[in-house]
Amino acid sequence: MLRLTNLQKNIYKSLLKSKKKIKTNIYPLLEDGFTNEDIMEGIEVLLNRQITMSKLTKKFEKKFAEYVGSKFAVMTNSGSSANLLASFALINPKKKNYLKTGSNFLIPALCWPTSLWPLVQCGLNPIFVDVNINNFCMDENYLTEKLLNKIQAIVVVHVLGNSPNIHQIAKIAKRKNIYLIEDTCESLGSTYNSKHLGTYGDFGTYSFYYSHQITSGEGGMVVCNSKNDYKILTSLRSHGWDRDFNKKNNKRFNFINSGFNVRPTEIAAAIGLNQLKRLNDLKKIRANNRELIINSLKKSQHWNFNYDFFFENKNTEASWFGLPLMINKSQVWKKNKFIKYLNKHGIETRPIISGNFLNQPVVKLYKFFSQNIEFKNSQEIEDRGFFIGLPSQKIKKNTLNYLVNKLLYINQI
Repeated sequence: MLRLTNLQKNIYKSLLKSKKKIKTNIYPLLEDGFTNEDIMEGIEVLLNRQITMSKLTKKFEKKFAEYVGSKFAVMTNSGSSANLLASFALINPKKKNYLKTGSNFLIPALCWPTSLWPLVQCGLNPIFVDVNINNFCMDENYLTEKLLNKIQAIVVVHVLGNSPNIHQIAKIAKRKNIYLIEDTCESLGSTYNSKHLGTYGDFGTYSFYYSHQITSGEGGMVVCNSKNDYKILTSLRSHGWDRDFNKKNNKRFNFINSGFNVRPTEIAAAIGLNQLKRLNDLKKIRANNRELIINSLKKSQHWNFNYDFFFENKNTEASWFGLPLMINKSQVWKKNKFIKYLNKHGIETRPIISGNFLNQPVVKLYKFFSQNIEFKNSQEIEDRGFFIGLPSQKIKKNTLNYLVNKLLYINQI
């Protein structure tokens, strides 16, 4: 593999340092997700001209599987594509006891569209369940025997670094022979009972989109422990061929399955691999910044119990993605005006996932929701909640003060 000379590296580093950054937000979701070293890794791929999926992708997959503690990992071009492969693996004829069209799956009302759509595109029917108001994740207490008898798969969404009682949910799924997908796109590095989220179920999915725990700009990963599932995933990822695992077959275009093309680039793999090395450090920095922000808010003379905070579920060690804030019920009527104020003053905000997904217009289009059920907790999170970013570098004192002052301006609206 072609490596950069020291002279070339110094030239590129000088160019990177001299480049003027355009600041659009004083407090963005993520300040600058890439180090110079990350960019250099990408440049080396470009200079080697091996841009399509190759050896670095394989290396990243191996290191990622080792990190989370799974047997297999398959890299994709996004976390959404990771969900796509996991979903289509469940209905694939090469999988023993694969799901049939019309099977039901359970999913929390607080979810992202591509946690839901791949399974719908597989011909499966969604049944929504509410979340726990304290951790924003699926509440295992809602998993009654009557409900479980209706479903063949569960999608758990690990929200912003947190986890439900995934150990209990996994036990329930195993007892009832229900497939379990863990959407861990927002929670890479989080553990429950010291076991990485994404490794409790049949499949775990992750995202490397910008502002996530690690980023390669775009990219995702799906993990599993079954060799047969791994073969299905790799085949689905690349057109349905067996090239990635059948070394004995000399026929290059040997199609054994249905498929897509959701392969990553070597550039994304190179950057992701480099970032994975410092994931544990980034996790600690974000946790410290989170604590600093919360403590600074509470210690301010202007603090008026303006927000409720989102804490780790019991037995969870969170790898925080962002800092969710739940506006005090007495001030929630100010929310829309206040969010506009924050964005205007350079503090980037986001809804908590997509809020109560049952409020989205597409639900009526596809006529999903015929159940006469209110998802009170998901609705409350939508009504009161939003989140801000957590820097992956130690937050500067002047930035912290600015952020706290703007967040407490809600008292003056």
